[in-house]
Amino acid sequence: MLPFTCILLVCIMASVSSISRAAFNLSLPHQHPDPDSVVHDVQRRLNVSISRRQALSITQKDQCLTGNPIDDCWRCDPNWYNNRQRLADCSIGFAQGTLGGKGGQIYVVTDSSDHNPANPNPGTLRHAVIQNEPLWIIFSTNMLIKLKHELIFNSYKTVDGRGANVHITGNGCITLQYVSHVIIHNIHVHHCKPSGNTLIAASPTHVGFRGRSDGDGISIFGSQKIWIDHCSLSYCTDGLVDAIMGSTGITISNSYFSHHDEVMLLGHNDGYLPDSGMQVTIAFNHFGEALVQRMPRCRRGYIHVVNNDFTAWEMYAIGGSANPTINSQGNRYTAPADPNAKEVTKRVDTDESEWGGWNWRTDGDLMVNGAYFVPSGAGLSTQYAKASSVEPKSAAYIQQLTFNAGVFGEAREETGSISYPGYTGGGSSSTGTTNTGNAGSGDDGDFLGIIFGSGAAPPPPSTSMASIFLSLLIILILNSITNQVALASLLSLLLL
Repeated sequence: MLPFTCILLVCIMASVSSISRAAFNLSLPHQHPDPDSVVHDVQRRLNVSISRRQALSITQKDQCLTGNPIDDCWRCDPNWYNNRQRLADCSIGFAQGTLGGKGGQIYVVTDSSDHNPANPNPGTLRHAVIQNEPLWIIFSTNMLIKLKHELIFNSYKTVDGRGANVHITGNGCITLQYVSHVIIHNIHVHHCKPSGNTLIAASPTHVGFRGRSDGDGISIFGSQKIWIDHCSLSYCTDGLVDAIMGSTGITISNSYFSHHDEVMLLGHNDGYLPDSGMQVTIAFNHFGEALVQRMPRCRRGYIHVVNNDFTAWEMYAIGGSANPTINSQGNRYTAPADPNAKEVTKRVDTDESEWGGWNWRTDGDLMVNGAYFVPSGAGLSTQYAKASSVEPKSAAYIQQLTFNAGVFGEAREETGSISYPGYTGGGSSSTGTTNTGNAGSGDDGDFLGIIFGSGAAPPPPSTSMASIFLSLLIILILNSITNQVALASLLSLLLL
């Protein structure tokens, strides 16, 4: 009996050890097990698009293809307006596979007002983004949407601004919290301010009290499979894009950033271990005029910065702490005139004896006006061997890859200010058509098996409860063993 009991105890302790290890497993939902293979795939897609363009005649080149694999995926279709959801097949990088509202109905926003965040009117953008089912959200006309409070999204939504000039501004701006599969495309986001301490609807059936927001343009909090493409962001109180608290599977592409200090934060704080699973692709963006720092500023995670145009910065372009992996490929870094701000990189509040082992790599980057990137990491050549097996396209292609960065058709100048039609910094505006009351209504339709509801990943099983259960099991077994030993002793006394 005792040998069997010992074997049983060894098995139980092994299970406890396994669960203990699981408690420290920082894998996040949608975290890719091999990030270098994702980098490899981005380069492969880019090479295919560039090669296809080069094979065409000059006349054909001028008509459509740019070599940008995202744009070339859908823009060459003259019927794209009637096939909007094709866009969902065009994502690259860590957000590849983001569904957005694919398979859902088209919801037409007809009302640009935001009078009641706790009970939004049908036809408004707020009413659209809180619905439980997948929706592909478009706009009936040009709109300036001045938010009363932060705009909280539900999962499986695409906000598609193509064909209209859509500006989102005001209080709170865009919040993606504990959601997944969201696409935000061709939208202006600017002049976002902190707000809150009020009731805000997060779904048709849930209204909750929200504390004060930071004033980010787009806040990504504990969310996965997020794709931000062809947006123009500027003039916000806090970050233009912040992704924290275990967010991963993110691609930020073809966007234009300007007029801001702390542009992009990736990671909550140095001690927040789940952000080690954060994976972000930053591709084909233009970091434009009047930017200061954080393009991005990273804590932990794996960040792939590929084929972006960094026009200038005042302090640094890419910063980090807590040992993030930064893979910089085929970017153009143009340093400012300040001789003390030529370095692209900054290790924040960290001694070189610590950051010397961090994996920060520059590969095929073009340094302009004295810019320089300080790489680090002992195992660079072996760690990135697979990621570099397809050589990144030269930064000589940057101009054509980022030519359309930002909202399509937006007039930009590298000097002077950006024009925001209808924006005065105060008051209210409604440029949409009168709400008909039936926008987005109709039958549920065929959603192609897409999961309804919030779509946020369920919380992992409580490790503490599992440990308690196993502890009780061990106690019961030990108690049984003790009773059996006592019973055996009693029987032997009786037999004597």
